[in-house]
Amino acid sequence: MKRVIIIVLDSLGIGEMPDAAAYGDAGSNTLGNITLAMKDKPWYTLKNLKALGIGNIEGVDAIEKEPNPIGAVGRLKEKSKGKDTTTGHWEIAGVVLEKAFPTYPEGFPPEVIDAFEKAIGRKSIGNYPASGTVIIEDLGEEHIKSGYPIVYTSADSVFQIAAHEEVIPIDQLYDYCEKARALLVGDHAVGRVIARPFIGQPGSFKRTERRKDYSLKPIRKTVLDFIQDQGYEVRGVGKIEDIFAGQGITKAVHINGNNDGVDRTIEWMKDDFSGLLFTNLVDFDMLYGHRNDIEGYARAIQKFDDRLPEIMDAMNEEDILIITADHGCDPTTASTDHSREYVPLLVYGKHINKGSNLKTRESFADIAATVAEYLGVDAQIEGKSFLSEII
Repeated sequence: MKRVIIIVLDSLGIGEMPDAAAYGDAGSNTLGNITLAMKDKPWYTLKNLKALGIGNIEGVDAIEKEPNPIGAVGRLKEKSKGKDTTTGHWEIAGVVLEKAFPTYPEGFPPEVIDAFEKAIGRKSIGNYPASGTVIIEDLGEEHIKSGYPIVYTSADSVFQIAAHEEVIPIDQLYDYCEKARALLVGDHAVGRVIARPFIGQPGSFKRTERRKDYSLKPIRKTVLDFIQDQGYEVRGVGKIEDIFAGQGITKAVHINGNNDGVDRTIEWMKDDFSGLLFTNLVDFDMLYGHRNDIEGYARAIQKFDDRLPEIMDAMNEEDILIITADHGCDPTTASTDHSREYVPLLVYGKHINKGSNLKTRESFADIAATVAEYLGVDAQIEGKSFLSEII
């Protein structure tokens, strides 16, 4: 019974890529800069990630090397244009984008906003790039008084709609997002439309866990589709189902934070099935990276590290565990946006060659190629398998 478990530590980049400056991300190093900032914190140990060999990855200089790592390690370069969640995950699944999704540093043009307002039958407010927590503080009171949804974007390719749950009920907010998704095609085909519900009163607004992402359907078949087509299961934990618009997923569960995501992953690992278990842990990015919360991010990494032995203990003899990320989001820099960074590649299994150095891979898609080869799936995808280097 062959299975691969991929866990994406959302935004845990490990250093700027050669083209980072073109994205405004020179100097970004999410894991490295957090580690340096936490050097005097005795609780920040990362002992299990260190044992896997995270400090042995090329360019990870802030963490000491492990002389006898129990995993295989490397780093992945993003071949696609962009630095957003959808782009990163699609590439992990074997689809490389030659053209980046559109972004709107000046807000959405009139033809987009006018069509959206016509579709939902009311005006909107906002329409500029902003932090999600800041914009609800700035416009939340006006939103409550007017009943108009808050539309905003970021440096990423997103059309976000924020609404107070007592002003616009959650089902209505989701309907607005579905209408926006249907409109945002062609030249305005943003990577994601995101529902951003919140609660509370002016001065104490709080976003809720009922966020929902509406992604574009992948532009071609991913490794998930090929795995499913050939009779295996593909289980998605967290926002995986949303990122792939449900395509190639046989079973999915949404989660309430990283800890719940680990619980659900372990729960499904105890089932008897063959195929792929694909998990996204979003708190690193959503709660800490975008809010420049350095210590909060560090504590989240440490909490995952503390639970890593549970994940490893739940593995079967033939399981392969791959831990990676989809982009960076360095909380130590002035930016609150994603950063163009290399991502870690940590591979573990009872039959994996311990200490294998996978070096710098040319694409996130090497993960997809490796998964396909290991499962014996014929998949027309990008990427170069590293299976022979780990087994």
